[in-house]
Amino acid sequence: MDFELPSEIDQIRDEIQRFGENEIKPVANEYDREEKYPQEVMDKAAEMGLMGAQIPVEYGGAGYSMLEAAIISEEMFAIDPGIALCLQSASFGADAIMEFGTEDQKEEYLEPIGKGEAVMGAAISEPHAGSDVSSISTEAEKDGDEYVINGNKMWITNGSVGDFFVVLCQTDPDAEGRYNGFSQIIVESDRDGFEADKITGKLGIRASDTAELIFDDVRVPEENLVGTPGMGFLQQMQFFDDTRTGVAAQGVGLARGAAERALEYAQEREQFGQPISEFQAIQHKLAEMFTDIEAARNLTYKAAWSVDQDEQITKLASMAKEYASRVAVDVANEAVQIHGGAGYVDDFDVERFYRDAKILQIYEGTTEIQKNIIGRELLGKGLS
Repeated sequence: MDFELPSEIDQIRDEIQRFGENEIKPVANEYDREEKYPQEVMDKAAEMGLMGAQIPVEYGGAGYSMLEAAIISEEMFAIDPGIALCLQSASFGADAIMEFGTEDQKEEYLEPIGKGEAVMGAAISEPHAGSDVSSISTEAEKDGDEYVINGNKMWITNGSVGDFFVVLCQTDPDAEGRYNGFSQIIVESDRDGFEADKITGKLGIRASDTAELIFDDVRVPEENLVGTPGMGFLQQMQFFDDTRTGVAAQGVGLARGAAERALEYAQEREQFGQPISEFQAIQHKLAEMFTDIEAARNLTYKAAWSVDQDEQITKLASMAKEYASRVAVDVANEAVQIHGGAGYVDDFDVERFYRDAKILQIYEGTTEIQKNIIGRELLGKGLS
């Protein structure tokens, strides 16, 4: 068993750390307070080739493996989760096009993402269909050589800044079987009848854009269909092992960022004539925080490595996502506690990390859904 990572990973880490120190840290609070999309940071990241991490090189991306992408995610989220999510989510939905798209679709939609010339999103959740994806009601009706789409999508990352979206729709409401009759269709944001309503007032990751999407007789050509008609739900489910492993990596990074700041503060803050790091209570907190992070990292890296080996890792991915997101919330909480009153205001990064952490237990499948999946897999039950 070899835990050594390739030397090029260290080079990637160094590059991201430099970019984070110079371009992200100085403005992180500003974008969080203003709930503003960091377009200036995105442009600079594109110049450095930090966009489209897993998009193949031939389509303008970096072509990183899942393990490499997980390490990049950890580094970015340790700097600032909000802006990090913007950088990583620019290619949300690209997996579907990479796996099931035509060559024309790959060239048209993937290349601008990798070059930083466009932003995309995946539109799945709806106001009344979150964890229960099979209950979506957005419909795409065939009309000649076009699809006419009607419905609403909710909590869509990049919703009001995206150039196009991979939208999960009902295309055959009468199809037999709970998971049949859905299709994935690419919808450009400049189509007539498309509207995005930005969601504000979020607890955390405020730099990341979130919106409700409204489709009112939106017409798209049939060549915008991704993959096989009626198989969109099952196609989408294939990527949860990847995306949940990715969220686990986000959790590791967020937890590490919060813990490192707490460690630094504990060595600087003095009470009763000595740094608070000298008190056993603080040392125990730090010990537990860094131990939990190491455990979450190893679980996450194992899941990422297994994805690269094309293994079926539904249980492992859910374990990594559930555990790493829980560690992120717990560590961020303790980081604020170590800071005391100073951690309750946004003069210190841990206040922002604390707010940002909670979403990790919600998106890409809630904690409860992950436990359901783990239990189902342990009992040998699949989708039915």
